[in-house]
Amino acid sequence: MATATSTKPNTTSDVKPDVKLKNTDSPLTEKATSAAHDAVDALSSKAATAESSVRKGASSSAEALSEKQLIAREKLSECTAKTRAFASENPLATAGIAFAAGMLITSLFRRK
Repeated sequence: MATATSTKPNTTSDVKPDVKLKNTDSPLTEKATSAAHDAVDALSSKAATAESSVRKGASSSAEALSEKQLIAREKLSECTAKTRAFASENPLATAGIAFAAGMLITSLFRRK
């Protein structure tokens, strides 16, 4: 039994890639490519500026929020201390206020 062997030439080693970036046969394509590159460069510059300003704004907003949160915690702590002091100095008034608030909440839930 005879086997036929195929002797195909190696096409990958025979072909050399053309590495030219500019084609002098099509000046319109070169102009369009150049214009596109210029537009991308300009857009990149503007995007970098916009990103920088957004980052600065976010950073300053985070700092301001942190300061406001600290102030709110201090005020909450102060109000809690005042409420505890009032409740310990006036236990009867505190019980009356709690009873009135309970009655008000109960009447609001019953109306539904």
